[in-house]
Amino acid sequence: MDNKTCFFIGSRHTPYSIKEQLANAVEKHITEYGVTTFTVGHYGAFDSLVKVVLLEAKQRYPNIKLYLLAPYALNQQREAPEGFDGTYYPEGLETVPKRYAIVQANQNMIQESGYLISYCPGVGNSRKVTELAQKREKKGLIKVTLL
Repeated sequence: MDNKTCFFIGSRHTPYSIKEQLANAVEKHITEYGVTTFTVGHYGAFDSLVKVVLLEAKQRYPNIKLYLLAPYALNQQREAPEGFDGTYYPEGLETVPKRYAIVQANQNMIQESGYLISYCPGVGNSRKVTELAQKREKKGLIKVTLL
C-alpha cells in the first residue's frame, strides 16, 4: 500500500443514514487528495455501506482501485467481490492468533495508508484504531476524516 491509499474503520452498527456523508468524503478523497486506492474490511454495517459507496464511486472514477482487506490467511485467496480489484492480506499476519487478526490487520492498515475515513460514535476497537491514526496524524503520517 502507499500514501495514496485510504482505509476505512467504523462501527458494525453504522446506520445507513450516513451514506451521503460517506459518499461525499470518498469523493473528496478522490478529487482533492488524489487518493487512488481504497481498502475496506468485510464485517459489519459500516464495511457493507463503504462497499456500496466505493462501487458507486468506481462507476464515476474507473481508475480507482478497490481492495477487500483479508485478515485471515484463508481469506487472502478468497475471490474479491464484483467490482473490486482484489484482496489485500497485510504482511506478518500469519503469526497473529486468529482472534487478534482483525485488530492487527486494522492497525497494519493505519501504518500503511495515507488516509483514513472513520465512523466511530462509541467505544471499541474501531475507536482505538481511530485514536491510533489520530496520533499518527499529529506527526503528519496520515490524514484522518471523521464522519
